Order: sequence, then C-alpha cells, then structure tokens
Amino acid sequence: MTVHIILIIAAVAYLAVMLKWDMQMMQQNSYRNERYLAWLRTSNDYMSMNRIISLAMLFLMMAGDMGGPKSYFVLAIVAVVLIFQSIALLKKKYKKPLVFTKRVQRLYFTELVILFAVAAVIGINAGRNDGFVMYYITLNVVTFATFSCIFTMAVNWLMKPVEKAINKKYYNDAKRILTQMPQMKIIGITGSYGKTSTKHYLNRILSEQFSVLMTPGSFNTPMGVIRTVREMLQPYNEVFIVEMGAKNIGDIKEICDLVHPQMGILTAVGPQHLESFKTIENVQRTKFELVDALPHDGFAVINNDFPYVANREVTNVEVKRYAVGDNVRCDYHSENVEYSERGTKFTVKGDGKSIDLETKLVGECNISNLMAAVIIAMKLEVPEKKIQYAVSKIEQVEHRLNMKRTASGITIIDDAYNSNPQGSKMALDVLGRMTKGKRIVITPGMIELGDKQEYYNELFGEHIAETCDVAIVVGKYNHDAIMEGIKKKGMKAENVHETATFNEAQALMMKIAAVGDTVLYENDLPDTFK
Repeated sequence: MTVHIILIIAAVAYLAVMLKWDMQMMQQNSYRNERYLAWLRTSNDYMSMNRIISLAMLFLMMAGDMGGPKSYFVLAIVAVVLIFQSIALLKKKYKKPLVFTKRVQRLYFTELVILFAVAAVIGINAGRNDGFVMYYITLNVVTFATFSCIFTMAVNWLMKPVEKAINKKYYNDAKRILTQMPQMKIIGITGSYGKTSTKHYLNRILSEQFSVLMTPGSFNTPMGVIRTVREMLQPYNEVFIVEMGAKNIGDIKEICDLVHPQMGILTAVGPQHLESFKTIENVQRTKFELVDALPHDGFAVINNDFPYVANREVTNVEVKRYAVGDNVRCDYHSENVEYSERGTKFTVKGDGKSIDLETKLVGECNISNLMAAVIIAMKLEVPEKKIQYAVSKIEQVEHRLNMKRTASGITIIDDAYNSNPQGSKMALDVLGRMTKGKRIVITPGMIELGDKQEYYNELFGEHIAETCDVAIVVGKYNHDAIMEGIKKKGMKAENVHETATFNEAQALMMKIAAVGDTVLYENDLPDTFK
C-alpha cells in the first residue's frame, strides 16, 4: 500500500510539472492553439525525451504482474523515475519562464483538477472488481502526463468563452479610464523592428517636459495595454506612449480602437513574423493600421528607409517622413554622423530646422529610432536644449545593440533580442567598424521569416563573412543556411565554429577572445525554438 501511495504522489507531481511546461509554451505562443500546434510540429516536443520516458513507464506498469511480488519492484522503479524527471524539469533554466498570470492560473489549475478527477473516476471504476484502484488511477495520471500537450489545447479551447468574458470586462474598464482623461496625448508606436527602443527614447525625451507613462517591457498586445491602463495610468499623466505589436492582420487596429492615439510612429515595415503574416504586403497593411486610425488633426512620423513604408501613400493625416541620410524623399534626415567609442554625434535636419545631437548609442538603427522620437518632441514643442540633454543621457536598451566593456578588456555588443534582416545587418556593420582587435559574432540566426527564412539567413551568413574575423554559429535551427552564406564568401574554415548551445559558445568565446577584441551577440532564440 505504501508503494502505491508514493507512486500516485509521484505521478501527480509529474503531471503537474508536465502541465507547467505545456502552459509555458502555450503562453509563449500567445494562447493560440494553432500556433501551439505549429510549435509542436516543428519542435517535435511530442517526441521529447520526457514523453518517451513517461511512455516507457506506462509500458512498464502495464507489463508488470499487478498482484505478484515483482509488481512492487516495478512500481517502485516507476515512482523513482517520475520523481527524478519532475525534479530535473523543475531545475531546468529557461530564457523566458512561465509567468503565473491570472489567466495561466485559471488554465493550469482547471486542467490539473479535471485530469486528476477523470483519472480517479476511471481508476475507481476499473479497479472496483480486482481491488487495484490506486494502480489504475496512477496508470491514468501517467497516461495524461504523457499526452498532456493534447489536453492543454483542449482545456485552452474550452476556456475560451470564459477568457473572452473576462477580457471584455477588463477592456471596458480600461476604456472607461481613458475616457476620463480626454486631455492626455496618446502616441502609438509600431513597426517590424525598432518600436521598443523608440518607445524608450521618446519616453526619456518627453519626460523632460511632461508626465509620461509608457507601456512597460513587451506589453504591446491588447491585454498588455489594458493592464498598463488599469494598473499604472495616473490622473496626472499628460502623455501615454503605447507600443503596438502584431502577428496577425487587425492586431494593431484592435489596440487603436481602445486607446485612440492622436500621434503615431511607424519605425519599419520588413520581413518579420512572415510565418503568420505570409506576405510583406500583409505586414505593411497591418503596420499602417496605426496611421490609418489617426484622427484628421493627428500627426504621423514614418520611416522612409524602408521601401514598404516609402511606397505607401498617406492622405488622412499630417505626415512627416524621415530617413538616415536621405534628404530627397523625406521631410527629415540625418547629417554629419560621427561614431566613436563614446557613442555617436549627428544632426537632424528638416522643415527648416536643425538640431545637433550627441548620444551614447551606436548604429544607424539607433540614429533612426532617435530621429523619430526627436520629431515627435519637436512637434510637441519640447525646447531644443531639453531634447539635446535627454538624448545625451539616454541609456542603451538592454539586448538591443547594447555596448559594454568587460573587466578583461573585451567589448561586448549585445543585440540578442529579436533579430531581423535589417537589424542584424546594421549590427554587423557596427561590428565591422571595430578595428582594434578580432571581431567575433555569436549567433543562432533569425526566426519567424516563413519561407524566406533560409534565404535571409544565408544572406546573413554572407554578411558575417564580410564583416567578422571569427563566427560562432549556435544550434541547428539555421545552421545550414548560415554556413552556406559564410562559405559562399570564402571565410576561412578555421575561423568558423559550431556549438550546440549558447553556454558552449560562451565558453569557446572566452578561449578565443583577447584584450581589444569585440564580440557581437546577435539574437538569442527563445525556448520555443530549442
């Protein structure tokens, strides 16, 4: 009896841990079953070692003689294996661990209770005649743990009406709060890339003149914006900066319908999230939902450095187009760009105005993002000296072309967040300008590029060969495409290294790098791509 009690406790603990993993991946796939299912197919999680081991435990339990002396030995083995598997999963470190939001709590505990209740009912009925109730309950629990991903999708689907009703309540509450603050200026920011950095830069500049709130972290979904309004917005806030992310057509319109921005920044339209958007035209249509939502007396700032921004006509609102270095098709452009170890000096010119700026940031992408923020600040009549002071004090956003120097004399360029074709090229260009020592890149390549993924990663490999002295390619996900591009440009084989994980790449880098060298971390794939 004692063995059966230990076994059922071990089985329930294992089920709880497996459900936690499933919920973590469901959360990273935005609670969308179709995206979670696509992840299952590409990741082969349904054939992971954990599921294979639990399947083996099932066969072991079913193959044993329930009433014989050997059965206790078999069940003890199963219990020990399940306990060790649970501990191993709980100890595992993730780049983006599960956040136990109220939604996760509802989904997780509902699924756990339902599965255990069903396992108990089936077990009691099955063991009524032969007396092996505990055995059958445990068998059912381990079965559910083995195929937990299927039940996670089922419960997520069943809970949709509940979540929809709760979200509607939160939505209406956020709308009520915003309606009570008609004088507040609301600025939307979207783009395939650059929106988070631009949000931080604009917040820093406008804070010199106004009481500003911005959506924190990656709160760029409708529910993220709703949480920001309900939990952080204060009656004295004069400006609300709203980052707007999208992976499907209509996502940005949904946020605009809630907050009704009067001003908007479009930082880029590029090949990002093509797995869901399918075409660049759909990306363009979605990103311009912000500009289309602005009122007739509103103000839009858009980046003409991208063809699918430049070729889109805007007639519904006053618009200012900007670009790094282009003074022909744009209202604003940059001049006199000077890079140094201390940062960048440049001048923004447009509409008969000129403002000299100095920043700790480096790279064309940062100049571009700063320009958008400066144009909005000028429109809101922030004094020039305040703009200059704020720009000089702006700190680099973590993991977005963030430059620092280690105690051992190695310069680190951290561009590990959300790499894309344009951003990765700019990061490599910055690395290429570092001439004091070896230039080392560590990267797993780029993701979510649909059927263009191999193409862009091969181009990425070519640019690595043109700008770097040493390349460390991480993982297998984009390995072949990157290596093909590197080989095409003739980079020496002894300067190209392959590692399975970032930890291995880090250890290898420490052996290779010396004083004066520069290391670029370009992208870091999330857990869903492991």
